[in-house]
Amino acid sequence: MKNFINEDKIFDILDETDEPSRQSVETIINKSLALKGLSPEEAAVLLNCDEKVSLNRIFETAKQIKETIYGNRLVLFAPLYLSNRCVNNCLYCGFRKENLNTETQLLDTDEIREETRALISQGHKRLLIVSAEDPAVNIDYIEEAIKIVYNTKEGNGDIRRVNINVAPMGVENFKRLKQTGIGTYQLFQETYHRDTYSQLHTSGPKSDYIKRLYACDLAQSAGIDDVGIGALFGLYDYKFEVLSLLFHTMHLEEVFGIGPHTISVPRLEQAQGSDIATTPPCPVSDTDLKKIIAVLRLAVPYTGIILSTREDAVLRSELIYLGVSQISAGSRTLPGSYSNGKNGQGQFSISDERSLSEVVEDMTNRGFVPSFCTSCYRTGRTGENFMDLAKPGDIKNFCHPNALLTFEEYLLDYNPELAGKTKSLISSEISKIPDPEVRKMTSGKIETLSHGKRDLYF
Repeated sequence: MKNFINEDKIFDILDETDEPSRQSVETIINKSLALKGLSPEEAAVLLNCDEKVSLNRIFETAKQIKETIYGNRLVLFAPLYLSNRCVNNCLYCGFRKENLNTETQLLDTDEIREETRALISQGHKRLLIVSAEDPAVNIDYIEEAIKIVYNTKEGNGDIRRVNINVAPMGVENFKRLKQTGIGTYQLFQETYHRDTYSQLHTSGPKSDYIKRLYACDLAQSAGIDDVGIGALFGLYDYKFEVLSLLFHTMHLEEVFGIGPHTISVPRLEQAQGSDIATTPPCPVSDTDLKKIIAVLRLAVPYTGIILSTREDAVLRSELIYLGVSQISAGSRTLPGSYSNGKNGQGQFSISDERSLSEVVEDMTNRGFVPSFCTSCYRTGRTGENFMDLAKPGDIKNFCHPNALLTFEEYLLDYNPELAGKTKSLISSEISKIPDPEVRKMTSGKIETLSHGKRDLYF
């Protein structure tokens, strides 16, 4: 298979745009407002911009584009780690095979059920299932895990959508994965720079760069509508990684007509037993991370941008204004740690240790609407159908009322103390719904929720 990441071309683009003028930056910013995205060359101009006035313009525009497409909502989820047993030796990871300091664990069916109950009891509706790569984590095990998650109930709560981040598999197994009812299949290349990739992945199946690069192709070939990509920033030059993400996006659009549903922007954080994680080869500053997120929002306006709890609460509160549309909350990266209360060494260090309720309250204080919505997956607004709505900015006509309904349900079941403080926010947001019929129906559905009905959506 051909490597569609043309490294020489990326380096040439970065060299040719090394000293952008304020005028060229302004021209590209203005073009981005049409919501048609940017070429790698145009994105490189913005990545090479360090002039403060122009940077602020990029940040302001990213916020504007995110609000145009997604409104002021933020989708919330949590990762559920099934196993930290791994056959790979990725030098930046706390789960790597040669890390003898890590106590390995593979959750059994009862433990998966207890972890799910613990997450439901917090108020979560969306989970990202994550696992290290191990022969025991095969398609049979994954199918059973997903079935358990969906069948687990706790009070009024349940998990309504599972997304998944596990090792690449063959087309037939991806077809089986599709049948479990997952939402997005997510896989990060970690670094797109091939030599660096080889140096960091010293053994195990993950050392195959091309196999990993084409995993999302195989998933889409198997009928999985939505895929998510990402890079682990700090392993190599961040500008190279951003342009590589754009070339990956272009590849998916050219082959399947559908770009990535999400792009994740994790930054290398400390991990037990990893000197590289402690001292990143290519450190990414807070300003660099802001630029990464903002440029991705301008370049791929339709995609969901995901931010994890690797970043601390203060920085996350800044980054959500720059184009982020999904965030994890109350996360644990060690298998079994939601239900057993242990905060042992996980895959990486968590910087934002706030609970889901604390994150939700902070979001509402900032004027954001927390969303636990899963309706797109259940109404067929996935893949091409989703893109047809997202690209022109029409998806928020569904997302906005659905966010309000799921937020109201969360308040009723898990956070009644916050409910009194957010009545004005919800009323104000309902009044912003442009379609009077949808506005009326949203008010009616919220009233129905107060009488005990659950899981209402458009």
